[in-house]
Amino acid sequence: MTEPAKRTRRLAGIDIGTLTCRLLIAEHTPGHPLNELQSERRILRLGEGVDQTKRLSADAMDRVIHCLQEWRKVIDSHQVEATAVVATSAVRDASNRGEFLDRVKAECGLEVELISGEEEARRTLLGIRSGLPVGVTDILALDIGGGSTEFILDRPGQDPITRSIDIGVVRLCERLLRHDPPTDEEVAQAREWVSGETRTAVAEMGNYGRMTFIGTAGTITALAAMAQKLQTYESARIHNYVLKLDRIQELEQTLLSRKKADRIGLPGLEKNREEVITAGAIIIKTIMETLGQKECLVSDLGLREGVLLNLTTRITE
Repeated sequence: MTEPAKRTRRLAGIDIGTLTCRLLIAEHTPGHPLNELQSERRILRLGEGVDQTKRLSADAMDRVIHCLQEWRKVIDSHQVEATAVVATSAVRDASNRGEFLDRVKAECGLEVELISGEEEARRTLLGIRSGLPVGVTDILALDIGGGSTEFILDRPGQDPITRSIDIGVVRLCERLLRHDPPTDEEVAQAREWVSGETRTAVAEMGNYGRMTFIGTAGTITALAAMAQKLQTYESARIHNYVLKLDRIQELEQTLLSRKKADRIGLPGLEKNREEVITAGAIIIKTIMETLGQKECLVSDLGLREGVLLNLTTRITE
């Protein structure tokens, strides 16, 4: 008896982040990498002000809903079999999250799943694992977001260990980095906060020093693009690029020495990331120094891909 053919499914996934919203439409064939048909990301800063007010602002919700309405039309044009939409830190923290989720359903026709930091880490790991170089097995992965940062320790044959801390680029900017550029005192306070939370996060992770250290999401991919002075975003040159700590240190100093307006146009830095990239550089540099890591393997695959891969398991069960 012959085995049934492995069916290709066309799927869509959306990640509603604190800073960035991401869309991915792809085909999935079991045993093969995702075949991207269309992708997009927009820096919409849904989490603007949430750290102080614990509420999503009306303007921020409007920005995201307008984007989702456009993306819903794109998804429909691709005639996908299933769609998954997730929301993360900003929506988790907002007291009016119910209002936002109801609006997305009513105005965009999309059901949003609000996921925990640990579930965010699990799905991010699915994305990262789908694109690792041959021979990379034991990993300590880092996902720096707008409102939170996830640490994921994963070894084949063992359950992953995930920790989520409430530090992200938007939260760090709004809470501590209030001058342009940040003052030495603000930077020192930021480093102390990040370092302390990092030590707590990895306290039970054992011998992470021998693992391959991997970074995913916009801060790390942006720094990889800046390190290579890319004029346009090239996933093939960013994915699996090795970002050295000393290069991150140089980039951090460049960013800290300039005002936000003077960061515009820096090679590799995408538009609208000029403010938060400084916070991102502080976070990744401090974490690597705290953990004794000298280099970071960059993954251009993460939560967005993991959302789709997780969806494939749901619709085949």
